[in-house]
Amino acid sequence: GFLDHVALGNEEWNPWEGDERNELVASQQRYEANLKMIKNARAHLGETSLRVQIWGKAAIGLYLWQHIFEGHLQPADVTAQWREGSQKAGKIYFSFITGPSVVPGYFSVEAENVVLVLNGREKAKITYATQWLHYAQTLIQTHKIQHIAVVLLGNEQCNNEWIQPYLKRHGGFVNLLFVTYDYALVNEEDIFQWPLGVATYRNFPVVEPSWSMLHDPRSYLCNFLGTVYKNSSRETLMEILKQDGLDKLCWIAAREQWQPQETNESFKNYQDALLQSDLTLCPVGINTECYRIYEACSYGSLPVIEDVMTPGDCRNSSMYHSAPLQLLKTMGAPFIFIKNWKELPAVLEKEKKMSLQEKIQRRKKLIEWYQNFKAWMRQKFINTLENSFLPSDKG
Repeated sequence: GFLDHVALGNEEWNPWEGDERNELVASQQRYEANLKMIKNARAHLGETSLRVQIWGKAAIGLYLWQHIFEGHLQPADVTAQWREGSQKAGKIYFSFITGPSVVPGYFSVEAENVVLVLNGREKAKITYATQWLHYAQTLIQTHKIQHIAVVLLGNEQCNNEWIQPYLKRHGGFVNLLFVTYDYALVNEEDIFQWPLGVATYRNFPVVEPSWSMLHDPRSYLCNFLGTVYKNSSRETLMEILKQDGLDKLCWIAAREQWQPQETNESFKNYQDALLQSDLTLCPVGINTECYRIYEACSYGSLPVIEDVMTPGDCRNSSMYHSAPLQLLKTMGAPFIFIKNWKELPAVLEKEKKMSLQEKIQRRKKLIEWYQNFKAWMRQKFINTLENSFLPSDKG
């Protein structure tokens, strides 16, 4: 509008109609001042706005977009070959694309700044992830894009060495890395811990808290639906529950084989268990952090977490007193942390004595904490991109 106004003003101004030369000079100065103002405004606009395209090539991208950013995707159909969404947040205009049809070289690169969401859990996934990184590197070399951040579903033992040569600090081109689990190289400068989130690969939904979810009495003290691995603490947990007849007070459905895909029935059972239990038991698996923690929070069922380090290269607890689950603990997660499942009977005893009113307050606190946690992660993500990708005001 401002540009049109200046152009129009210029057309209306006719120097030959004015008798006095002063008027001519004053008008010329006004016109030049306006032009300068527009030029400054444009330069300022360049400084304060950033276009970022997110390429979602791992299910964790849906947690980022739909749960943390509360973004929408079109089409809504989760099986669609191509899904996209956009939103403005902070100084950044984000666009998000995901789906099997998003293949290197077969979509338009619409921003100079890219966030690449990758899966690095195992060898085959890493091979696929490196193809994307090489594609991104080519785009940087040909000046099609300027900056790259990676959100990585890391390996559960924190074996993420393969990504290191791609980081700027090691001579690569990746400006920022957001990585899951307690990766020892997290430094809050260019490597940040990222939450695992809910199992979006099983289409776990964004849950809106309802009145009944907060206020209704729940039928079970606790729940555990999951795989019981041989010689694991999960076997100990099952024994303790059976010993004291506590399994009668809790919704327990154990299986011996892990199933990556839920059936509609087993998934509905799982959601019902979260909704109908005051506590969700979270024994360690391959890593202490699991989807179950975040899924329980979504339904206001308090996670009871086995707070022990799992084998591998994740943060050594002697050096990092708040590992495992450094990120959640730093953010003041109101969970119950136990070192051994032998502590569970005392926890459940206390639970039996709690009034509904106390449980309602606890649910409200948990759901509010989880909403704040997601909002905080979103803001941190935006701030980090702005600080890294926007030209600085120095000089």
